[in-house]
Order: sequence, then structure tokens, then C-alpha cells
Amino acid sequence: MKEFQLIECYFNHRGPTRRDVKLSIGDDCALVQPAENKSIAISCDTLVENVHFFPDIPPQALGYKALAVNLSDLAAMGAEPAWMTLALTLPEVNETWLSGFSEGLFEAADYYGIALIGGDTTRGPRAINITVHGQVPQGKALTRHGAKAGDWIYVTGTLGDSALGLDLIRCVQHARAEHKEFLINRHYRPTPRVLAGQSLRSLASSAIDLSDGFISDIGHILKASKVGAVVDVGAIPLSRAMQDTVSEEHALGYALTGGEDYELLFTVPEAQKGALETALSHAGTKFVRVGQICAGSKLKLQLNGELFTPPYHGFEHF
Repeated sequence: MKEFQLIECYFNHRGPTRRDVKLSIGDDCALVQPAENKSIAISCDTLVENVHFFPDIPPQALGYKALAVNLSDLAAMGAEPAWMTLALTLPEVNETWLSGFSEGLFEAADYYGIALIGGDTTRGPRAINITVHGQVPQGKALTRHGAKAGDWIYVTGTLGDSALGLDLIRCVQHARAEHKEFLINRHYRPTPRVLAGQSLRSLASSAIDLSDGFISDIGHILKASKVGAVVDVGAIPLSRAMQDTVSEEHALGYALTGGEDYELLFTVPEAQKGALETALSHAGTKFVRVGQICAGSKLKLQLNGELFTPPYHGFEHF
């Protein structure tokens, strides 16, 4: 199969059709028409074999995850997904792999309404690069730099499940069958909190998605906002599967430093706290308050009223 046959067979004329796409796959560039009074949010992520995923990952899971982790960045900005491009590097044309990968990719694309409008294919070590574009009302985008002393800190969902799922895949940990399926699924198929992010536009003072681990990612907010924080580690939300599988110490290690949860971490001023329940209930998203922003620049972790030192730190490439 040649390059353009590959594109035509597995990627062209698939996924949602959007009226704001004026010219899609097949030309030197795509043409889109942004909505009036909207800003364009753009994010790019690369997944590399043996760095971000194992060679034997189910291709459908990889296709879904490759897009979901990018959509999580749009969610953290409160943006509505619109368009994406895909750059796919492959060592060879494996039609079974391509069929599964494209099926997973377009499952996510259809659900979140994002159209594939272009990209590239090339030969080399397997890597997936996706650039997503979203739209957000002008002046309403969530950022990392708006947190202020007194704001409350929240997270959505439960933390650490993806990292524990990865260790189950690696056979470093063991779990009951029903928990194992749930945890591995949380690693392979994260849920980008797109609707929750949009619901937070007028409420949150700052936001970030949890990709590198709670400690690393809250550090980005603190640095950008020039503030400190006090976090009650005991309030960090843990799934029943996590609690039944590992000790509290290991559970907190996964939750604080594991990464790849793709939940939202956000801050809310006292005046907006009452509106939060209504806003996120409409998004169908559970959330928990875990701490408060304070003056200074330090992150202070507490457990049962005492200082807590995590066993690890979050992920960094270099």
C-alpha cells in the first residue's frame, strides 16, 4: 500500500463533518472558518513507541488515547474541540494495525466532534503526533496564571489509576480481575474533561490537566501564578480499585506522582465556590476540594495534620 492509498483508506472522509471546515484533506493546507468572537486554542502532543507506549499496545487503544490526551489540553483551557491534524510515522504499512488505530482515533473524534483536516505520513520508528485546535469565547480561556491566595484547589475524578494500570500491564502489580480491567482501561482510555472545562470558564481562576502527576502539575500553576499552596493529601480522591489493590502509602504515591490521569486540577475563588456544584453537575463530573492557594511560592503537603513527603516526583522527559 502506497502513502496516499493509506491516507485514503484509513483516514480520509472519516470522522465528523463540520460546516466550519472549508477545505480538508487533499490539498497543501486545510482551510477552516473560526466562529466570530472566538479565540483559537492550539495544542500538540507526540507519543513515541517505547517512551509513551509499549509496542504491543492494542492499536485501537493507542488511536483513542493519542487523541484523548490532546483533547485534555483543550479541556484545561475551557475550549471546544474543532479540528485536528495527524502526523503518523510508521516502520511499515501494517493494515491490521492501521485498521485498529484509525478505529480508535475516530471513536474519540466522533464522540468529541473534532474533524481530521490534514497531516502527514512517513517511514521511521513508530510515533504519533497530533495537533488539536479548539475554540473558546474571547477572554474566557482558562490559564495557569490566574490563581490567587485564598482560592480553593479542586481535582476531578480519581487520581493514580492510570499509573497503577500501567504497572499492571508491566506485571509489576497484581489486582483482582474486575479491578484490573478498570485500571488498565483508565491507562488506555483516559477521559478528557472537555465539558467540565467549558463549565469552568466563568468560575475557575486557573486550570491545568494532570498529565505528569499532581505534584508536577500543581507546581506549574504555582509558578505561573506566583503563589504557594497547602494540600491535604488525605483528601486526594482514590478509586475503590486503587484502595483494594495497594496500600495507602503506595496509593498516594501513584495519585501524587503517577501521571497520565488527564483529570483537571483547578482553582476557584471563594465567591464562586457555591456555583461550582451546579456547573459541574451539568457536566456529569465528580470533583473534590484538596487544598487552598496561599501566599509565597511553596507547595506544602499535609497528611493527618503533619507534613507529608511523597516517595517520588512527577514525570519529566529530560
